[in-house]
Amino acid sequence: MAHTWKVQIDLFNAGEVRSDEPLTTAHATLTTSAGTTLNGYGRARRNPGDPDVPEVGEELAAARALRDLADRLLRASSDDISALEHHRVHLAR
Repeated sequence: MAHTWKVQIDLFNAGEVRSDEPLTTAHATLTTSAGTTLNGYGRARRNPGDPDVPEVGEELAAARALRDLADRLLRASSDDISALEHHRVHLAR
């Protein structure tokens, strides 16, 4: 039996609110087939001297959000295994 997990990434450009703030943030949400959700967050700040290419900031912020989400998923897995084994478990990255 296959299970489908979905990840949604929402991107926010602070420049849309404040033109002097070249910041992109990302919020990644994982929803498992059982309905459990985990969240990850990332951000990217453009150097004012760099060209204004929003896609680069979005890619970087999304990658950081996914990395944060992966770390949180590893911690959740470690906690679940620890509860089953009745001792602390550390999973390597």
